[in-house]
Amino acid sequence: MTRAKLNTILMTALMLALPWVGQAEPDAAAPEAPTSILDLEARRLSGGTESLRTYRGQVLLIVNTASRCGYTSQYEGLQALYEEYGDQGFSVLGFPSNDFAGQEPGSDAEIGAFCRANYGVEFPMFSKVRVKGPEAHPLYAYLTSRPAPIGGPVKWNFQKYLVDRNGQVVARYASGVAPTDSDLLGEVRRLLAEPRPEAQSAVLSR
Repeated sequence: MTRAKLNTILMTALMLALPWVGQAEPDAAAPEAPTSILDLEARRLSGGTESLRTYRGQVLLIVNTASRCGYTSQYEGLQALYEEYGDQGFSVLGFPSNDFAGQEPGSDAEIGAFCRANYGVEFPMFSKVRVKGPEAHPLYAYLTSRPAPIGGPVKWNFQKYLVDRNGQVVARYASGVAPTDSDLLGEVRRLLAEPRPEAQSAVLSR
């Protein structure tokens, strides 16, 4: 084979390869977008990461909390809800946040001690998180990305999201809506009256 022919072959091979140079390999490990809050996880206030799939089959009220807010006394109502409906499959999930006026400056240990001493909080509390902006916790990134009227930015401490037994967000309540609000309570009772996912599966398999 002559040198000229060899050079021609090499140049042809190089030109065929050029369109692929610099192209990124497909990311086979890219995580799938969550389809419900049950696909997410969060760190507990006491330490350790917990999958929210733990709460499958429960009705949930997710609340971003703060210890120095005008709405901090809502802890009392949230604990009362937890005590009244907990045995029916209801739970409150508290997510402390310092995003609004620096009203949650304490450490996780300090937040836990404050909640127990002042309001006897026994419902699950999670490590302090961001609930807005590019550093928002994945749970809040998911919540705020929902279609209206559920989605949109968190506006203040103690905003509430109501979640059904299948992990789907069904309602959002402003900070000023108390845990004892009649509309909120009505929705909690309605969701609790629905069958648990396990019961639905049992019926379908008959």
